[in-house]
Amino acid sequence: MLAVIGGTGFGHWPGLEVLKRGGQETPLGAASCGVVQGRLGGRSILFLARHGQPHKMPPHRINYRANLWALKQAGATHVVGVNCVSGIDPTLAPGTLVVPDQLIDYTTGREGSFFDGRFKPFQHVAFAWPYHRVWREELHSAASDAGLVIQAGGVLGVVQGPRLETAAEIRLMARDGNTLVGMTGMPEAVLARELEMEYASLCLVISHAAGVGEEEPTRAGTESVIEAGMPQVQRLLAALLARHA
Repeated sequence: MLAVIGGTGFGHWPGLEVLKRGGQETPLGAASCGVVQGRLGGRSILFLARHGQPHKMPPHRINYRANLWALKQAGATHVVGVNCVSGIDPTLAPGTLVVPDQLIDYTTGREGSFFDGRFKPFQHVAFAWPYHRVWREELHSAASDAGLVIQAGGVLGVVQGPRLETAAEIRLMARDGNTLVGMTGMPEAVLARELEMEYASLCLVISHAAGVGEEEPTRAGTESVIEAGMPQVQRLLAALLARHA
């Protein structure tokens, strides 16, 4: 079953028929909220608001392990994580939709594995290609079905937050090869891999990264991009679901 993890600006899904809402408690603590089991266009889907309902959980305090565990227990086999990001590549204008194919993790102190020797026995997990190739391609096909333009590929640099980055940090990240920067892509992606769920990220660029654009992003500006962009994200995801009814 397809599960969607909604990020900033995507705490609820207009048109989603809620059939059941699970509890927040898991063996790993509380998830951000209960997993919604619902229907969209007559098709079954799972939904979880990453930051909780209402939006209150900062990126560095999200219990990513509990969130992914709750989705797995609800029957998720495929996961799309929706992320609001900034564009390090200056060609990625606000409002652009991107499906990244790589990431670099700059976060610290987050519980990043089920295989920690306590919850599950220690083991390594292969992660050379963090996003599932087939599901990345399916997102591109769904975008075409929905009449949307989407950017193929990119490197998402995941930072700790909740503060935004300095211009010097963005220059460093650009030299590292990042084209996008966000705060919630890890450890979500690797936890999905450990639970053998096929995971892809769908990113909405809401601003240029620090020092990239001519002006500093404003809250009003990013909120207007989110307001315009999230209906497109939801339309794309509905098209994705229709492809796998």
